[in-house]
Amino acid sequence: MLTKTESEQRIARLQDGLRGQGIDGALFIYPIDIYYFSGTRQNSALFVPAEGKPRLMVRKSYFRAQAESVIDDTRPFPSSKEFASQFPPKAKRIGFTFDVAPVQQYQYYAKLLPGVEFVDVSPLNRELRSVKSELELERMRESGARLCGVFKEVPGFLKEGMRELDLAAEFEYRLRKAGGEGFVRMRAYNQELFQGLAVSAGAGNPGFFDGAVTGRGLSNASPHGASIDAIEANVPVLVDYTGVFDGYIVDMTRMFVVGRLAPELQRAFDTSLRIQQHLTENLKPGAVCEDLFAQAADIAESAGLARNFMGAPGENAKFVGHGVGLELDEFPVLAQGFKSQLRAGQTIAIEPKFVLPGLGVIGIENTFAVAPDGGVKITDLPDDIAFV
Repeated sequence: MLTKTESEQRIARLQDGLRGQGIDGALFIYPIDIYYFSGTRQNSALFVPAEGKPRLMVRKSYFRAQAESVIDDTRPFPSSKEFASQFPPKAKRIGFTFDVAPVQQYQYYAKLLPGVEFVDVSPLNRELRSVKSELELERMRESGARLCGVFKEVPGFLKEGMRELDLAAEFEYRLRKAGGEGFVRMRAYNQELFQGLAVSAGAGNPGFFDGAVTGRGLSNASPHGASIDAIEANVPVLVDYTGVFDGYIVDMTRMFVVGRLAPELQRAFDTSLRIQQHLTENLKPGAVCEDLFAQAADIAESAGLARNFMGAPGENAKFVGHGVGLELDEFPVLAQGFKSQLRAGQTIAIEPKFVLPGLGVIGIENTFAVAPDGGVKITDLPDDIAFV
């Protein structure tokens, strides 16, 4: 639960950023942004002035928002005629999250606030949210512990001949029983994910999802994740799941094999571990994101696996790590062209994976916190392949 003190600290940092950019305030309409600052995910709009107290205007449920919100000025959403009066007259440049706000909503609020210039505060918002407080880190550690608890159970129910879908269902059942909320929020347009994926022979199928592994899925309308294909002996099984608890997401992958693993796959897995180890040691404040990606790619190339790194040849994803928190695709991103420097308290899922057509998919993924001495592992479970 968000405390009033933590909310005030988040809002103060936002206000510093607004003033630094000459913006008079910010209007948030995206639910998870509102939750981050207010502690409630109810249908509402949050206005944060560059100076002064924020105001939360609630459509539904106002009664629940009253109980949950730590914003002192929490009130019912005003009528269209009264909306402009909720803003200070001097607020002429107002921030808006262009990255997630539909054009229809932009036009709606522009009509309610004539004469106001809306400016994009998406980068500012995402940078602020990327650095986790100790309260957030504690919640992510708890999410990691619960997710690891489910992963530990996999060798007990993974069997040769079971469908990928059955493996996924068993995992998801236990994850839900552990309190997993299931809502894997993503900011990117046209991306979606149902908790995670458990895939084997069809793991290397290319697809829309912006990641190294997609899976076959269940239909053309749902072309991601587990399929009805049977799990075969001596074929690697990749289990990649998110754990979402109290809104906070951690992301991890572990490998399982019924039988033996081909030497080429074992070599690729060992390369994944080397990449992860290198990145973990360098996950320090000041490290440049694109440099870390380039270093990971160099390790893959030196192992003769460059064309298989982070996807099937020709379908390679151009990243090796992504920020996680209240969303699966937060800042920072260890990716080509991402020139920002790491900051202490950022949380990143590092996922070096390889797709070897005809053999299978293999790799590792863990969530880490950026710290002065290198990454601190949040999904604290041994990385070894589990042979069943």
